[in-house]
Amino acid sequence: MLSNLNPLIAAISALLPGLIIGYLVRQVLSSRKASQAEAKAEAILNESKSKAQDILLEAKNRALETLEEVKKEEKERSSQLSRIENLLTKKENELESRDKELRIDKASLVSKGQELVVLKSELEKNRQKQIQELERVASLNKEQAKAELFRKAEEEAKDELYKKIIRLEQDNKEELDKKAREILTLAVQRYAASQIADTVSTIVTLPSDELKGKIIGKEGRNIKTIERLTGVDIIIDDTPEALVISGFDPVRRQIAKLALDKLIADGRIHPAKIEEMVEKAKAEINDKIKEAGEAALFETGIGAVDPRLAYFLGRLAFRTSFGQNVLLHSIEMAHIAGMIAAELGADVSVAKKGALFHDVGKAVDHEVQGTHVEIGRKILQKFGMDERVIRAMEAHHEEYPYATLESRIVQAADAISGARPGARKDTVEIYLKRLEDLERISNSFDGVEKSYAIQAGRELRIFVTPTAIDDLGALKMAKDIAKKIEDEMKYPGEIKVNVIRETRAVEYAR
Repeated sequence: MLSNLNPLIAAISALLPGLIIGYLVRQVLSSRKASQAEAKAEAILNESKSKAQDILLEAKNRALETLEEVKKEEKERSSQLSRIENLLTKKENELESRDKELRIDKASLVSKGQELVVLKSELEKNRQKQIQELERVASLNKEQAKAELFRKAEEEAKDELYKKIIRLEQDNKEELDKKAREILTLAVQRYAASQIADTVSTIVTLPSDELKGKIIGKEGRNIKTIERLTGVDIIIDDTPEALVISGFDPVRRQIAKLALDKLIADGRIHPAKIEEMVEKAKAEINDKIKEAGEAALFETGIGAVDPRLAYFLGRLAFRTSFGQNVLLHSIEMAHIAGMIAAELGADVSVAKKGALFHDVGKAVDHEVQGTHVEIGRKILQKFGMDERVIRAMEAHHEEYPYATLESRIVQAADAISGARPGARKDTVEIYLKRLEDLERISNSFDGVEKSYAIQAGRELRIFVTPTAIDDLGALKMAKDIAKKIEDEMKYPGEIKVNVIRETRAVEYAR
């Protein structure tokens, strides 16, 4: 048993020294590594302390520099405050000295004012004494003496002043009259235009005399249809290649002329075609009216206005006043008013517009109640015309006061245009007025559709609504209208009242 243990003991004995030596070596190595780490840590610590000292020194240096700058700024501010304080002290001293001077001056002025009051009182007393003494010596009071003085001065200068005033008035009046005559003569001479207006008739040129028979038609049915539809008289005589349209209403004459021109161009002339062409002519007459208004604006150089206002102006082309075409009269007035305004230094544009639109109310005076001046004012205001133009046109018949120089110029241009020899004819105006009154009387009856005064007023052709007036009613209306014409009008000869009741039934086969 022991013998078996010996080898084991020998082996342990051999291993034990090696284990001891290995342990010792490990302990030695561990102690060396620890000493090296401690040395490294100590080096790092020393380096950190050195850097901290450097940073601390740098911070102290910057703090010292900042402190020096603050002290420097504080010193500068202290010096500035000292200077400001010195200035304020100086100003305060100056103000105190001025205040003292002002108090002294005030006291001096107060004393002088008191002295002046005393002197004024003494002067007033002396003046009153002198006035009383003068009144005593002259036996007159103040008012009486003044009146006597003025009376004597007036008597001495009265004759001389009167002569001077008369002489000045005569000289000025002669000079003004001479200047006015020069201006008016120059205006009339510069606008020496002739006016030839169709008063009651219009001539239609025919390509050949053969067309006269076609226009008359079988048993006169074509010419009767034209006269019935347009309300004019067609006069066909021996005049070669021409016929005459007679009627007091220029619009009707123009419609008849347009319809005849269309029928002649078409070549087919019969009642149905005549009705068609008359309706087309009525539609085209509005374009003619608009063209006439735009042409008037272009001719006078006024420029564009509201298109509806130009339409009203164009309607004046189919209106006459005492035989004078109203549109031509207005154009002539615009030229004359512009020349006069230029000579007098007035507004040329306002004067020309006021003259051109002065009779615009006549375009609808038969449709709207009131004078043509009042109607014209309302039309111009409605379409935004310049208020200066309205003031210029409203006084041409002295219904309104002359508000501006342009209003007097328009009135003068109206007088010049109407007073030219041959421009107006009173007899024609009376004749046209009689025809208008005939139609007005007939249109005042209920059931009347339209009426035409033809044959120079010797016949009144009245068309009634067939559904409102029967045959007996038409007879009664003819008698009533004739009776009213006899009561209200004066006329030579007799007037034929022709009441026409026409019924048509129209149907289409499809």
